[in-house]
Amino acid sequence: MAMSNLYSKIAPKPAKRLQDLTVSQSNQWVNVESLNSGLSSPPQEGISQREAMITQPASAPVSPLASPNPAVSSTTTFTLTSTPAGISTLDPNWQASKPTVRERNAAMFNNELMSDVTFIVGAPGHTQCIPAHKYVLATGSSVFFAMFYGGLAEAKDEIEVPDVEPSAFLTMLKYLYCDEISLEADTVLATLYVAKKYIVPHLARACVAYLETSLTAKNACLLLSQSRLFEEPDLMQRCWEVIDAQAEMALHSEGFCDIDGTTLASVLSRETLNCKETHLFEAAVAWAGAECQRRDLEPTPGNKRAVLGDSLHLVRIPTMSLDEFANGPAQAGLLTQKETIDIFLHFTALVKPSLNFPIKSRAGLKSQVCHRFQSCAYRSNQWRYRGRCDSIQFSVDKRIFMVGFGLYGSSNGAADYSVKIELKRLGRVLAENNTKFFSDGSSNTFHVYFEHPVQIEPESYYTASAVLDGVELSYFGQEGMSEVTVGSVTFQFQCSSESTNGTGVQGGQIPELIFYGPTNPPTDD
Repeated sequence: MAMSNLYSKIAPKPAKRLQDLTVSQSNQWVNVESLNSGLSSPPQEGISQREAMITQPASAPVSPLASPNPAVSSTTTFTLTSTPAGISTLDPNWQASKPTVRERNAAMFNNELMSDVTFIVGAPGHTQCIPAHKYVLATGSSVFFAMFYGGLAEAKDEIEVPDVEPSAFLTMLKYLYCDEISLEADTVLATLYVAKKYIVPHLARACVAYLETSLTAKNACLLLSQSRLFEEPDLMQRCWEVIDAQAEMALHSEGFCDIDGTTLASVLSRETLNCKETHLFEAAVAWAGAECQRRDLEPTPGNKRAVLGDSLHLVRIPTMSLDEFANGPAQAGLLTQKETIDIFLHFTALVKPSLNFPIKSRAGLKSQVCHRFQSCAYRSNQWRYRGRCDSIQFSVDKRIFMVGFGLYGSSNGAADYSVKIELKRLGRVLAENNTKFFSDGSSNTFHVYFEHPVQIEPESYYTASAVLDGVELSYFGQEGMSEVTVGSVTFQFQCSSESTNGTGVQGGQIPELIFYGPTNPPTDD
C-alpha cells in the first residue's frame, strides 16, 4: 500500500509546550481564622547493502496525534545550528557569501547544482523528483554509503522510492545537509519510517521524542501499534503507561479501531488495564466492525466474531456483573448459544461449567500516594472553611496520572462533607468533580476522586484545589515539605495564589495526592 494513502488520517497537530507559570507567594499556611494561634511553620540496526533491501512496514503508520490546543502552532523544530539565509546558487560567486562549510553545504539542499543522483519519491501518480549529492548522503547514512560506494553499489542516476512520503524524505535530507530537524504531527511517523529505513539514528530519536511529548489517551493505542512496528521499546512503554491509566478513554478513541490485530490482542490481554470489562468488550466489537470494512466484509455478528478470532477469548466476560453480561455480550450476537448459556450458569449455578474465557478479574493499576505533611493536628477554632478554597501548586519530574486527593475531615466527631475538587494547568481546568465523603472524626485522610485519571506532564506546574462544605472544625497538616519523592517520582510544591483559606506548602488541607506512577516494562512484549 502506498505511503501517501497510509497517512490519510491526520489529526490536529500537537501544541508546543507552553512556558510554565509560577506563582510568587509567601509560604504562610495558617488558616485565615487561626493567625493568632501561635502555630509554628515548620539500537543500532545492521547496515543494509542495497536500498531495495529495506522494506516498508507491514502496517503503515497513520498519524494519531491530537492537539491539546489547536490554536497553537504545531511545528516543533530541533535546530542544531541556525538556518542559513539566502541559499540561492544562481550567482556564480555564491560561495563568497557563505563563510562556513555548513552554510555552503546547506546551499546544496534540494538543489540540482552538482547533484549526481535523483530520487523519485512517493507513490505512483504522486511522485516528486528530489536531487541529491551522493557524498553528502553517504556521510550521513550507512545505507546510502553502501548504496553508492559499497561492494554492491548502484550506478543508476535515478532511484525510485515509492514507499516514502516526499515530505518525510525532504525532512531527512534537510537534516543530512543542514543539521536541522523540523517535525510536524502529520509527517512525524513518515519521518520516523524513513529515518529507520536509511539508519539515521539521531533523526529517529528526535521523532520518538516528539511522539512521546505528543502522547495522549486519544492516540496511545495507535502509537503503540506503530511503536511495535518500528521496534521502539521506550515509546511502547510510554504508550502502555497511558493506556493502563486511562484505559477507558484509550479504548473509546477513534484510533483504537485502526490498530493491527496483534496489538489488539496485546491490549485485551493486558493485566493492568484500569477499566471495566464492558469497555473492553465494546472496544473489541468496534474494532471488529472496522476490520470487517477493511476486509470488504459485511459487519454481521458472525463476521465480527470471525475477524476477532481468538482475541475474543481474551475479554474476561465472566468477570462482568450479571446485569452487564445480560445487557451486553449476551445480546451482541458474537457468542454461541452454548457460550451464552454456560456464562449464565457461571453466574448462577452452584456447579459452574468450564469456560473458554478468563474468570479472574484484571489486577488493574495500584495507586500511589504522595504525603506532603509530616504530621497533622487540630485546635479549637481551627480549621474552618465557609466556602473558601484550599489550593496548592505542584510539579513532577515524570509523567503521572492524577487520580484524586486525600483530604482531612472533622476533628469534632463524625460528619458528612460535600467537596468540589479541581485540577488546573495555566489557569485551564483539566478536571473537576463534585462529590461527598464521610469523616469518622479521626485524623485519617479521606480520598476523593476524579471521574477519570488526568495526565500530568513533567516539569510543569499544576494547581490542586478543594472547596469543602461541612463541619467547620477539622484536622490540618503541618510540617509541610516542598519536595517529596514517591517511588521514582519527585513532587515539588509551591504556594498557590488561588488558595484563599490558608493552605500552603507548610500546612493546611490537601495532604495527599493520589496518582498512578510509572510502571515496570511489560514482560510479554
